[in-house]
Amino acid sequence: MTRFLKDILRQPNELGRVIDHLTGAGRRTLDCAASTVRSARHVYLTGIGSSWHAALSVRPLFQLGGRPVYLQDAAELCHFATIPEDAAIVVISRSGRSVEIVNLLTKARESGATVVGITNSAEGTLAREALVPIVVPVGSDHAISVNTYSCLAATAGALACATVGSFDNALAAALAHTASDVAGVLPRWRGQISESAWPAPDSSYCFLARGGSLGSCHEAGLLWEEGVKSPATAMGTSSFRHGPQEMISKDARFAIWIDRHRMREQDLAVAGDLSLLGASVMLIGQQLPEDGNALVLSLPEVPADWQFMIDVIPAQLAAEHLAQLSGADCDSFRLCSYIVEDDFGLMDEEVRVAKRASGNQAREQGIRGKVEPIEHEEMDS
Repeated sequence: MTRFLKDILRQPNELGRVIDHLTGAGRRTLDCAASTVRSARHVYLTGIGSSWHAALSVRPLFQLGGRPVYLQDAAELCHFATIPEDAAIVVISRSGRSVEIVNLLTKARESGATVVGITNSAEGTLAREALVPIVVPVGSDHAISVNTYSCLAATAGALACATVGSFDNALAAALAHTASDVAGVLPRWRGQISESAWPAPDSSYCFLARGGSLGSCHEAGLLWEEGVKSPATAMGTSSFRHGPQEMISKDARFAIWIDRHRMREQDLAVAGDLSLLGASVMLIGQQLPEDGNALVLSLPEVPADWQFMIDVIPAQLAAEHLAQLSGADCDSFRLCSYIVEDDFGLMDEEVRVAKRASGNQAREQGIRGKVEPIEHEEMDS
């Protein structure tokens, strides 16, 4: 069993533990953070990498509650925005040490803005410098963000609901029940995925979603890139209908997240047309109809607009299974650092040095290869 899969399988317990924390020992901090956000004239919601996808998931909870937020990733917010002093910035970051987060904290401090931090590291810069740090009690993942992604997203969702006055004991109990239910359906999802022809090495993959599931959709794309070591595309379902559908080809793979309450029939129609065009489709959502032409992964009941808390899990399982089929090592990173702590290039210095040494060796071998035939020709002459 891969370490990636082990991290996925402990997710229901980690989610349950976080919900218990937010309604128990962490409730006072959560309420303080919500009060800070409510009192701000401008509210920014930000993160980088998978934490940015968590921000995408929880934005609808703020917006549907009548609390508009500016959604911008940490690098763009840091370098291409002027932050007013009467602003609150909700910053989501697993480590709290990524270079974009550290630079943004400096900018926020100089701007006089207030920072609410959501992180799983009490030692990170974000936890130390945020006015209100919410430190999430979740065990670290081996490599790919799994529990740290879903648990930070759930915490940010709780903050959004607390801000608009809807995070009560009834909602918390329903979320805890959902997390428990996921543990029971994990074996079924694994069986469906392993028996399906949908995960296929060397195929093209496109992920489509709306609302809170848009974060899960983009996180799935990152899972493909980090775990399967293969490119993938993620976008809103409506955006896909305005031109990108020209890329559909026979045997292309699509995953579509179906919301239980909004645009359900319209998105099921998109799935049907994809199948008619020869694409292979995976559907993720609640109370989905059985479809012989698609891999249908039905979710247990989830409170309205909270599907994002668990609907990334089937995609995680599919990514892990496809990595195994493809012979990709989903438990290690070939190029990137677990935490990106500077703004330059793609690789950490150790990998960069090794690549340069390898390149120099290849050039030297190439030069020798060109010289040796000439020497032989001179001897023959």
